[in-house]
Amino acid sequence: MIKKFYRYLTKDNDDEQVCTEISEDACRYVPRNFFLTIFSQIFTKLGDTLSNPKTVLTWLMSYVSAPVYLISFIVPIRESGAMVPQVLFAKYINKRSVKKWIWVLGSLLQFLAIASIGFIVLNFEGRTAGWLIIVALVFFSLSRSLSSLSSKAITGKTIPKTRRGKLKGYSVSASGILVLAAGLFILYQSKHHPTLSFYSDIIFFAAATWLVAAVIYSRIKEFPSDVAPEDDEENSAVSHLSLLKTDQHFRNFIIARTLLLCSALSAPFYVILAQRYVGKEAYLLGLFIMAKGVASIVSSPIWGKYADKSSKNVMSTAILIASGLGIATFFIARYTDSVRSYHWIYPAAFFILGIAHQGVRLGRKTYVIDMATGNDRINYVSISNTLIGIILLLVGSLSALVSLLSVEGVVLFLSLLGLLGAYRSYRLPNVEKRVKTDEE
Repeated sequence: MIKKFYRYLTKDNDDEQVCTEISEDACRYVPRNFFLTIFSQIFTKLGDTLSNPKTVLTWLMSYVSAPVYLISFIVPIRESGAMVPQVLFAKYINKRSVKKWIWVLGSLLQFLAIASIGFIVLNFEGRTAGWLIIVALVFFSLSRSLSSLSSKAITGKTIPKTRRGKLKGYSVSASGILVLAAGLFILYQSKHHPTLSFYSDIIFFAAATWLVAAVIYSRIKEFPSDVAPEDDEENSAVSHLSLLKTDQHFRNFIIARTLLLCSALSAPFYVILAQRYVGKEAYLLGLFIMAKGVASIVSSPIWGKYADKSSKNVMSTAILIASGLGIATFFIARYTDSVRSYHWIYPAAFFILGIAHQGVRLGRKTYVIDMATGNDRINYVSISNTLIGIILLLVGSLSALVSLLSVEGVVLFLSLLGLLGAYRSYRLPNVEKRVKTDEE
């Protein structure tokens, strides 16, 4: 039954034909691992949405009267904090022949970190609550780093190359349905003036999703792989960074990915524009969450399908959409006084941005997994995430400074960077190689 459903979703009747870069043992368990990975990702993605710093955590910290300067830190800490340590964790993960337990450990630690935020908001307020939430987010980000890095290696060992995009697409789409339901619930509750306990319950529920995901992921069948020798100095963080000099393909990917930050960094400014020109009513939170959920449902399977054919084209197309939206938003917010106050325009823009951002994420994740093999995959992921994490802090800080002058200007600035990112992504080699002679 599982195998039939797997073949139905992947449109393939010959498993061995696509198992060219994973072991024969792993190939036998592809359908099982495919669905276990999807189910675990569904729960973690739902948890991510319900504890999103751009929406829910910002709302929550404002509710407990945390200082604005602390609220401004949560997005870069959440995003970059999970990336920067990865070059240090890579050597440890490379030493493990079975890596799924690292993912499980990271998921359990994320459960504890998010649950602690729910406890904090119920018992503290003001500056104390703000700083404690920051500490919890740092702990969460470090834990997330373990899971993020190990997941790439595990997927590379358990799922064939031309099935990874579909896996991501289906998981994001399914989680999007749950996110949509959560958004509808929050939208309904906003009519009844929700209390602090309501928001803390959302956080506790989000924490539980990582606990469930850890249990599911522990059932994945992963066979031992080669590990780096204990005395291999080539696996040091410094030697990994030398890939930027020796590997032009990888260096060009890093440049392109840096320019793709437009879709991630611009999202909070759409929320700020909505608060400025529409208001700070609670129903907007539900609308933004719903917009994200619907965007995932309608776009992720399509992006995933095309990412298996050409992930670099998915990246370039998606960032073009995000950049075009940003430029249009700039002119609407700056020059159309009547249109910019419509309550629906910003959730609608957030929906389009969500579609674009899903394409960027699916494209670049599929690209970096398909670009390398074995332990090289961990090295590529760790270096790229560490560098992007640092760059994210720098670009995020610059955007924060520009926002003091003009929020619309930040959206335009990031959109112009996105246009360059589309060009650099399109220029990358196509790493999805499926030889036609194997199909004949």
